Amino acid sequence: MKKRLKQYLLNILAKSRRQEGFTLIEMVVVIAIIVILILLIVPNLLGQKQKADQKTTDAFRTTVETQMMLYENEYGDKPGLKELEKENYLTSDQVKKAISKGFFKDNVYQPK
Repeated sequence: MKKRLKQYLLNILAKSRRQEGFTLIEMVVVIAIIVILILLIVPNLLGQKQKADQKTTDAFRTTVETQMMLYENEYGDKPGLKELEKENYLTSDQVKKAISKGFFKDNVYQPK
């Protein structure tokens, strides 16, 4: 009786030990699924960032153009960067950004 009980308990423990962890194949399949999902998601995220950057640039260009029209309405001539900054139509940070984005060349506005 004791021997049977002992053997029965050992069988139960052996079965539970076999079922504790994942097999190597299961782990490889899970990792492969995760990699496939990442490969599907990452390009989409990069495309969204480029679109957002373009929309930000377009919005800033519209701001610069609006400020130029306001200056022209007030003073009667087309402004350069120096005039827009001097008359507080644009801040110095906005002027630097406009130059870095290539909106102005030699203090003359470059339309899109």
